[in-house]
Amino acid sequence: MRRREFITLISSAVASRPLAAFGQRGERVRRIGVLIPFQADPETQALLAAFKQRFKELGWTEGGNVHIDYRFTDGNPERTRAASAELVGLSPDVILAYANPAVSSLMQVTQSIPIVFTQASDPVGSGFVSNLAHPGGNITGLAASSNDTAPKQLELLAMIAPSASRIGILGNPNNPNFASVLKNAQVAGERAGLFITPVAAGNVEEIERAFAAFDKQGIQGVIATTDAVFFAQREHIAELALAKRLPTMFSQREYVEAGGLMSYGASSIDAYRQAGIYVGRILKGEKPADLPIVQATKFELVINLKTAKALGLNVPTSMQLLADEMIE
Repeated sequence: MRRREFITLISSAVASRPLAAFGQRGERVRRIGVLIPFQADPETQALLAAFKQRFKELGWTEGGNVHIDYRFTDGNPERTRAASAELVGLSPDVILAYANPAVSSLMQVTQSIPIVFTQASDPVGSGFVSNLAHPGGNITGLAASSNDTAPKQLELLAMIAPSASRIGILGNPNNPNFASVLKNAQVAGERAGLFITPVAAGNVEEIERAFAAFDKQGIQGVIATTDAVFFAQREHIAELALAKRLPTMFSQREYVEAGGLMSYGASSIDAYRQAGIYVGRILKGEKPADLPIVQATKFELVINLKTAKALGLNVPTSMQLLADEMIE
């Protein structure tokens, strides 16, 4: 047999062997699906690294006894639905899913494969689980806090921009989280004597129109809800806000690194570490139904001092003492 034919034969034989055949000590290689918005984003890679490090501590290693199938959606609803179907078709042992849209999409195609979510808002109200202590189905994970933190975000925005009485809420109408965040912000705003104006945006053009609307309506500060589309456009959002001289508040520190004024919310890195623990436990045989929803306990306030200076804002000493990080 000629060398090229021999190599082709061996390659075909290896490719046809089931994934399980490559386990260490004869063990079956476990398969994890990951449904997350962005691939090239360095922040996403940092989150995935935290996730993999945590389940590695439980004895699971990518490329060893675990194979990971990644699907990146760019926050696009159609890609999310297609990627969900693709991952379920691979019959993974567990799927890691980012936020509400991914979980909702996966629920349409499987009720049996375990799903661990990160940063999903109101998992009971969203219909993901029956209750927080006993999820009761194939889904568990780490609850986000963006709807609960809206009142605190308003308070902090008022501290750094005390003259701002008209606050805009930027939300994606395709994200079910928008409604709950807006409701909490409106209730808190009414108590504080602030006028809350929601503006919806689901793509780049609509984001630009939203900031034009904020300018036209005399908005003096903006809170952006957590959303994959906004995350992808965080630098552009920061530029638009600075051009309109609008103080901004976000739920994730990555926006502040991109030039936004400040963020207050649960630690994303901590959420992915916790997800790594849950994925590891499920791979060892535990059921999602028995793993309680983890509520965020670590919150971070991050302030961009350079942006504050550009907006002519003075960061009070009290805020500087509260901040977990100040970017200069």
